[in-house]
Order: sequence, then structure tokens, then C-alpha cells
Amino acid sequence: MTRYILATFTVFSMALPCTMDAQTTARSISSRTLEIAALFAKNKHVIKEKRGIRVEKYKNVTAEPVIASNPAIFSGTYRSLDFDFVIRLRAASNGSVEGSGEDPLNFDSHIARPFTLENGRIDGALFSATKVYRDGKRERIEGVFIDRTSYDSPEDRGVKVFGLGVVSKPMQIGGNTIDRLFYERASGQMAAGYTGRN
Repeated sequence: MTRYILATFTVFSMALPCTMDAQTTARSISSRTLEIAALFAKNKHVIKEKRGIRVEKYKNVTAEPVIASNPAIFSGTYRSLDFDFVIRLRAASNGSVEGSGEDPLNFDSHIARPFTLENGRIDGALFSATKVYRDGKRERIEGVFIDRTSYDSPEDRGVKVFGLGVVSKPMQIGGNTIDRLFYERASGQMAAGYTGRN
């Protein structure tokens, strides 16, 4: 009887760390997902009155993480329309991701800097991978699949756009410091490469 109890305790104690590690990992993924999504939300409501003229500025943007039962539905082309960044993802149902894309080398010249993705992974709404550029340089990429809804007034019904919110190391583009990019899910001409920019 003592041997049976001891064996049961040993098996239970071996399984417990695995369960604890899985729970810790799930919590950390959830926490990181919410942390990144929050970077793509904003709320601004300013009322100024000068010489009897009232000026009101309102902008509310929400960012809700999107989790799919099958990560393969996240496959597709994503574009950051303001800066010509592109990511193409091929996600499998087990969460592994392959892909490629282009970053602008120089915003003014529109020269593309191609890359492929390595070690791509989707956990819930959280995406991570390593960009490998043609010159061998490597850069970590991390983001969250989100529904981003913009409201221009408190009565506005809002405009919802699905995409990938990505955090990056700070970079200078057009005189601005950028440390995050929203890649909109592209379709039609936009997926084929047309951005509408001249």
C-alpha cells in the first residue's frame, strides 16, 4: 500500500511542473497579447474654446485581439498602407508560420528590403517570428492579430479593420520615430501590390 501511495505521489509530482509550466506560458502569452494590443488603442477627446469659438477633437480607437480556432485562417497578405511594409503569411493549423515580406529601405526612394520568416509561430492571437534579410541580418518580429475600430465621435458607429499590430525597434521614417505598425489584411489590388500611393 505504501509503495502504491509513493508511486502515485511520484507520478503526480512529475506531472505537476508540466501543468504549472503550461499555465505560466498561457498566462504570459495572454499578458503579452493584451500588452501589444493596448499599444494600438487610443482615446482622445479635447475641447478648446478661444474667443468664443469652440473646437472639439475626438478620436477613439479600440484594439481587440482575435483568436481563431484554426490559425490557418490568418494566412494572407498584410500591408502597412502608410509606409509600404508588407508581410505574407502562410499559417498551418498547428500554429506554425512561414512567410516573406518587404520593409522599405528608404521611405523616400521606395526601395524594398525583402526578407523571409523563420521560426514563425501563432499562439492564440500572438504572432512571433524572425525576419531574415538577404544580407543575412536577422530581426525579431512580434505582433497581435486585432480588430481595430475607429470612432470619430461618441455617436459614431465606428469603422472596423482586421489586421496585425506589430511592435518593432524604433525607426526614423519621414522625420517621425515609429515603433509600431498596423498591417491591414489586404485583398484585391492591395494584396497584389497596389497601395494607392503615388
